[in-house]
Amino acid sequence: MKSPDNAIAFLGPTGTYSHEATLAFAKRLGIESPDFIECTSFDEVFDCVDRGRCEFGVVAKENSIEGPVTATLDGFALKSTSVILGEEVVDIHHCLVVNPDAKLEDITTVASHAQGLAQCRRFMSEKLPSRTTVTTSSTAESARLAAADIHTAGIANAFAAEIHGAKVYAHDIEDHFGNQTVFALIGRQGHTPVFTGTKFKTSVALFLNMDRAGTLNMILSEFAYAGVNLSLIQSRPTKQALGDYMFFIEFEGNANEPNIQTALNCLRLKLREVKVLGSYPIG
Repeated sequence: MKSPDNAIAFLGPTGTYSHEATLAFAKRLGIESPDFIECTSFDEVFDCVDRGRCEFGVVAKENSIEGPVTATLDGFALKSTSVILGEEVVDIHHCLVVNPDAKLEDITTVASHAQGLAQCRRFMSEKLPSRTTVTTSSTAESARLAAADIHTAGIANAFAAEIHGAKVYAHDIEDHFGNQTVFALIGRQGHTPVFTGTKFKTSVALFLNMDRAGTLNMILSEFAYAGVNLSLIQSRPTKQALGDYMFFIEFEGNANEPNIQTALNCLRLKLREVKVLGSYPIG
């Protein structure tokens, strides 16, 4: 049995953008022979880390076009005790991938991850109008489906097409150039830092005692008083009751800095829970 010390879980199958990010993290970590664990969902990635099946996991956190990845936010805030250890930015270049023998007129169905489909609407409208769309668990899964079926095209990267035996029919079909996704390296709570840097980011989940006027203003004021610059704020339902929400917030700085500690401690006195999801170097 392989040791979990060199194991990294990611959203499979092989060839996903998550796989690309995982390869980049393994290189940064100096792991020469990582044991990659392919998962079918980000929830499974979190579970692998929480249960100790692997040392690290990789999850998509935010896309420059579609915004925060809600499944990941919910995993951090509501389901997992894992923490963020670092980030990796991956450039997203979608391709239309098909069976090696397929022609464009053969295609009746286009499959991809929901974000892959959403990010290529213009190409789909111009080149493949009125085709049925099918949502897959990952972009790489759509490449595998396309390779096996002459009537199905996938939206994936060239890496996935090569791995699964599909042909790239068209490159760079995304609607917006400069499309990027931020991936997070996660580890169990209390994991020692794995990267160094001079510039840090901190992610927190804030849970309210009750929904009342001025709560968000109070939260923002605490950070403003501490001179903390927020880079992201996103509300998410707690899934406990209709209208019950929490906030996912990211800001510049390390949670161990005195001014940030003061802001977080003040919020702990006023909120139901302040969950620090990680402080990690970004530069």
